[in-house]
Amino acid sequence: MKPIKTSGAPQAVGPYSQGVLVKDTLYVSGQIPFDPKTNQLISHDIQDQTRQSLTNILAIVEEAGLKKEHIVRCTVYMTNLSDFSLMNEVYSSFFGEHKPARAAVEVRRLPKDVMVEIDAIAIKP
Repeated sequence: MKPIKTSGAPQAVGPYSQGVLVKDTLYVSGQIPFDPKTNQLISHDIQDQTRQSLTNILAIVEEAGLKKEHIVRCTVYMTNLSDFSLMNEVYSSFFGEHKPARAAVEVRRLPKDVMVEIDAIAIKP
């Protein structure tokens, strides 16, 4: 097991790793829409928050030596599923033709009162 840490994603807000590489599988902890330079929320817009969360995931994936196309699964946690189509526009644009398996669930609240949190699993080819 190898912890993955990068300054390209916000530092963990608790006692966990940004990501953990186990053999050929990378488990990326849930990423919230914080700017890694300021460790502050980037916006109160669901699309901005989705984009930043995905950007943070990609920074961790790349730190582990993998690429976006190696992401095989994501879970999207949202505080308001009414924003699903707005989130989905950004998500679809981010991944393009690559389509990882995914679940999207509504939750009552997320850390730091953000609107979205996304985790991921990536596999080395």
